[in-house]
Amino acid sequence: MTTTDPLPGRHLPAGTAADGPYTVRIDPARAGWGYSSLRILDLPPGGSHSLATGDSEWIVLPLSGGCTVTAEGEVFELHGRESVFSGVSDFCYLPRDSHARIAGGAGGRFALTGARCERRLPARYGPASAVPVELRGSGACSRQVNNFAAAAPAGGGTSTGGFVCDKLIAVEVLTPGGNWSSYPPHKHDQCRPGEESELEEIYYFEIAAAHGTEGLGYQRVSPSGHGSGTDVLAEVRSGDTVLIPDGWHGPSIAAPGHDMYYLNVMAGPGEERAWLIRDHPDHAWIRATWPDQPVDPRLPRYQAPAGDQR
Repeated sequence: MTTTDPLPGRHLPAGTAADGPYTVRIDPARAGWGYSSLRILDLPPGGSHSLATGDSEWIVLPLSGGCTVTAEGEVFELHGRESVFSGVSDFCYLPRDSHARIAGGAGGRFALTGARCERRLPARYGPASAVPVELRGSGACSRQVNNFAAAAPAGGGTSTGGFVCDKLIAVEVLTPGGNWSSYPPHKHDQCRPGEESELEEIYYFEIAAAHGTEGLGYQRVSPSGHGSGTDVLAEVRSGDTVLIPDGWHGPSIAAPGHDMYYLNVMAGPGEERAWLIRDHPDHAWIRATWPDQPVDPRLPRYQAPAGDQR
């Protein structure tokens, strides 16, 4: 059933953010904010879907399977992947004020990451081979970040990104079972030039099953004293989302034996597209311990392929 009702809360268990053809549909009106959007689209074999981009730029990112995207008079063949735990995916960018058709071929699941924007950039293909794969943290804080649409290098991290968008920032994070990710807790809910960006953020989770058992994890968001006072302590499972308009977010904790994947979608009002964060002052010291510990040997989970997947 299609609904336009606001979303009920900040932690949205699988199914609670569904709308029409989407198993997840989060947009500014439903989230109660200004910029960030996420849609998760499941297509059966031979299925297709039409998308009007409206006032937002979008990236079509295969989570499982591949697809063909037709837009702006071009056809983009996305090879995709078996699952989010099996490899980096190629993707394509769609400009605002456009129309696209997504055809699933053998079927699959696709993330549509979006952000309200002003500039109309060209539609284009992003090869998997060009996605920077970063290992962040060490020891029990080790995780892998696939920076397919990251912003420029920014404070609080070493991530790099070269894919140009107007407002949209999006990355994938893989956390081995038993590890803590999004740690130390950090925030980006104030505009402080050169120090902190104001960004709304969506977390979309998939948790690896093991020994026939569904996986789970935990997500914490605590009030920062700015914004709405977001306060979340949630058990998360595959298909869940967490909305973060403000607050210290982290850790994201993967249960032992179950690797955790999450897709981060961010956008905000700043003129500069940048990911500038402030660590929680009570926990920032943990970064200084990382050089003395090895990166978790289970990482990298995989690397970007050497060649263009087209």
